[in-house]
Amino acid sequence: MRKSALAVVLLMPAVALAGMPHFSLTELASERLEAISFFLALYVLVSLGVWGLWRRLRRDVTRLPALSFGSALAMVFLLGLALQLVLSMIAGGRELMTPGAWEKSGVTHRLAPTLLPSDSELVLQARRQRLDELRLALWAHAADHGRVFPASDQGTEIAPARWKVLGDSGMHFIYVGGQKADESSLPLAYEPGIFGRERWVLFANGDIQRLPIEAIHRALTAEATP
Repeated sequence: MRKSALAVVLLMPAVALAGMPHFSLTELASERLEAISFFLALYVLVSLGVWGLWRRLRRDVTRLPALSFGSALAMVFLLGLALQLVLSMIAGGRELMTPGAWEKSGVTHRLAPTLLPSDSELVLQARRQRLDELRLALWAHAADHGRVFPASDQGTEIAPARWKVLGDSGMHFIYVGGQKADESSLPLAYEPGIFGRERWVLFANGDIQRLPIEAIHRALTAEATP
């Protein structure tokens, strides 16, 4: 009887008390841990592939020495170092041919802002693409919520990355909540002031246009005026 009662107590789910400490990784640490885990898994898979191919080739070419899995790991590692050396030489040559054209951004390099005009056609289309990605997320949310868009851009309905504009500024699109999909032609989201006077704007009917900020404000105030 005592053993049965003890078994019931052990099998019952424990109740978590409020205020108990909870530890978790930050978003940046979690992303880096995922990247490292993916790299290690890919490294092991590539080594397994090299090991298997070597064993298969050895059946036909018997003069080849036996290759253990540890040796396959070392071979892939050495090949990776050789490729890294080649890429470093290419990057060094690029810097020598265009001194000052590249600047460090994290672990990589990018063109200096003075050499990458913000109004170039390529950048304009990239900015529009970022707004179009937000449009897809908003319409997917509206399809599951009776055509209603999120009340604000501070909720968890849409991933935070979808609200961010193009670039490393960390700024978000300006969002006008409280609307429904395809119900009006009001501006729904548009770029902030870092992009100057001409900005991409998404309307509640799904249209995306590039308009001066004055036209965007007029569209907002015209709808609000009775």
